[in-house]
Amino acid sequence: MINRRDLLRNGSLAALGLILPPLAGPRFLGRRLFAGTGTTAKKMIFIFQRGGNDAVNTVIPRGDLEYNQANRPSLFINDTVAIDLGNGFAQLHPALEPMMEVYNHILLNGVAGPGNLAVLHRVGYPSQSRSHFSAQQFWENGVPGDDTLQEGMIYRRFASDPDFASEPFPGAFLDDSLAVSLRGAVPIPAFPAAEDYSFDGSLAEVARFLGQLPSTPGGTDGKGLYGVYGGKPDLLGAPYRDILMPTGVKLGESVSTVQQALAQGPYVPENGAVYPNGTFGTQLSEIAMLLKRTPASILGVNIGGWDTHTNQGTLAGNHPNILGQLALGIQALSRDLQSQWQDVVVVTLTEFGRTSAENGSQGTDHGASTAMFVAGGSVIGGVYNCDASTWATGDLFTENDRYVAANCDYRSIFAEIFQQHFGDDPAMMDTFIPGFDAAAAANPELFAPLGFLG
Repeated sequence: MINRRDLLRNGSLAALGLILPPLAGPRFLGRRLFAGTGTTAKKMIFIFQRGGNDAVNTVIPRGDLEYNQANRPSLFINDTVAIDLGNGFAQLHPALEPMMEVYNHILLNGVAGPGNLAVLHRVGYPSQSRSHFSAQQFWENGVPGDDTLQEGMIYRRFASDPDFASEPFPGAFLDDSLAVSLRGAVPIPAFPAAEDYSFDGSLAEVARFLGQLPSTPGGTDGKGLYGVYGGKPDLLGAPYRDILMPTGVKLGESVSTVQQALAQGPYVPENGAVYPNGTFGTQLSEIAMLLKRTPASILGVNIGGWDTHTNQGTLAGNHPNILGQLALGIQALSRDLQSQWQDVVVVTLTEFGRTSAENGSQGTDHGASTAMFVAGGSVIGGVYNCDASTWATGDLFTENDRYVAANCDYRSIFAEIFQQHFGDDPAMMDTFIPGFDAAAAANPELFAPLGFLG
């Protein structure tokens, strides 16, 4: 009789270690494999800009007279070059031009378009951390001040769906390791490329390797991986047996779902979508493919390179280059996912902003509040928190005379997405985001909804 150790060695699954943490409970053992073809359920794509994005260079507060060449001698962008957003105050870095296709609307900037991009400025939280590790942890686990909590805020929202645990492939994070955002009791896979998330062999060989579940939970008539992990345990009473066995079944189901999606043939983006070159663009294309060919409802990806202490660049260089990658990616997603656009929300996030004044190395250092972009069919496009009515001259230096202070808490942004996009009960916010109610009561001005979703 084959045992689990031999089965895993023979299977040679490169992605085995990428499902974290293990699944609790035996609820998967009675389920048969389901290969999804995509659903109309509401979905989310999140893009984490690792390193701390310079929000002032991204969404330029032109109306603040402190945005000038004296404060940013090598980084200052002339107003004739920056992109006008139509509110007489805010502009975008010119590298973000591809995103304007999503932003454009007659009522916003006089240009015809869908108006499905919200530009959110001055987003953060009280007592902002300027440590990469801690700040990323807080944005991902939803609890500022707790850098030990390893369960994700986004995970908790999706895990509350009664169908989440029974889905063979609820979502994924496209990277070598699983982001804290998606960590929780129900395992979600992480892989840098869909083709890597497989056992060796063809689709037919993988199907034979996976086998079938026993006819009854714990039975002995199963085959392959499903037979081993859905059958009688090798060692009764062994530690973690009730955790390991259903996790093995879940692993097989998610691998099979992804491989069946790939087996449908090479993915061709729709509506003239062209993803940026490189890993980030390839991963966004795979995200679109997975949304169309599987039941996935939550997919995330990293884009690094935002820690621009030196030689940040003005119209060319490190920061403009990655801004351009981000903009091309959002433009491509908006084109490619038109058939689902009303049900999709795309969110960018980063751990903090950067100093309002340039440093001595033609870069910027760790700061406070930052900027976010939210795109999707139900998004009410426009600029939020960067206009003449909310931003006064000198607000660039309102925190420690160095940073842009937050006037909107990132948790309120996600609460608005959870409530308005997914239809979640406001009473659930404290479950998804522990301490939300107390934080909102203590700082009501930071938690006032911006109204960027219809």
